[in-house]
This record gives sequence, C-alpha cells and structure tokens, in this order.
Amino acid sequence: MTRTAVDAEGAWFEPDRMAELRRQLPIPYIDVVPVRTDPDGAIRQVGLLLRASGEGRIVRAIVSGRVLVHETLRDAIGRHVEKDLGPLAMPRIPVSPVPFTVAEYFPTPGVSLFTDPRQHAISLAYIVPIHGEAAPQEDALELTWFDAAELAGSAVLGELEHGQDVIVRRALAHAGLI
Repeated sequence: MTRTAVDAEGAWFEPDRMAELRRQLPIPYIDVVPVRTDPDGAIRQVGLLLRASGEGRIVRAIVSGRVLVHETLRDAIGRHVEKDLGPLAMPRIPVSPVPFTVAEYFPTPGVSLFTDPRQHAISLAYIVPIHGEAAPQEDALELTWFDAAELAGSAVLGELEHGQDVIVRRALAHAGLI
C-alpha cells in the first residue's frame, strides 16, 4: 500500500493537552468495518476485534481512530487498518473518501446513538474489504470473521460498545444485507 508520509510534527499531543482539546473541540475520527468479499464484491464476512475496553471489560470492536493533522482520510484508514489488523491485511481503501455513514459521539449518553466518555468526536465510517492476512495487533486480543448474512440477527453485535453495533448494522444495510 502506498501512503503519503504524514508530517507527524504536532500530530500527537501530550496527554494533558489532548484532554484539554477533547473538552473544547470535536475530534475527527474514522470508523472502519473490515469485510471479506466474494469475487463479485459482495460482502461475505465482517471482521470484529476483541479487546479490553476502557472500563476493563472484554468487548468486540471495529477498527477506529483519530485523523492526524496533515493526514488524508485515505491515509488515516490505511494507518488504522494496519495498526489493528497488521501490515499484511491489504485493505482495498475506497477511491473516494465518501463515508457510508457519519457517527457523532458525545461524552453524555443519550445525546445520540453513539457515546465516547472522553470526548465529542465526529467519525466518518467506511466499509473496507480486506484481501490479505489480517491478524490482531497492539491491544486487540483476537480478530474473528463473522458471516455477514447472520451477523445482524446474532447476539455478537451486543458485544460492541458505544454504538459501534449501529455502525455495523448500517454497514450491513448499506450493502443490502439487512
């Protein structure tokens, strides 16, 4: 995958500065629903990570993270897929950075379907086909591929936190699977 080098100068803040910014500004994020497709491009499987939550529970999660200063959306998608699924995942990043949905996370539960106790975040959500060998990385404990046609009706989506189940349902609906 060819990505533009990100000028990391000022892209990361000290924890205190980041906490201050999170109190004052909406933070841009990307959410990625990794999928496996058949040769015709139809979604067959959805990949969900298993990781420890900030509250100390084991939960399912999608690929997600901040967009850095001077980073394109395509580069942010590629960076977060590599960070969570490994350098051999070989994502097929969309040519156009148009998301299938937008999620607005609030620190206060009930303001929207999405919560993030740390901040107000606006996340652009993408369905990204994975064609390589994906494996959990960093803080992810496991990556499981679920049958897309069965996922919407299963209890697995209840294992996602903060509204990420809604993002997966919207991805399945966007793909015509529910």
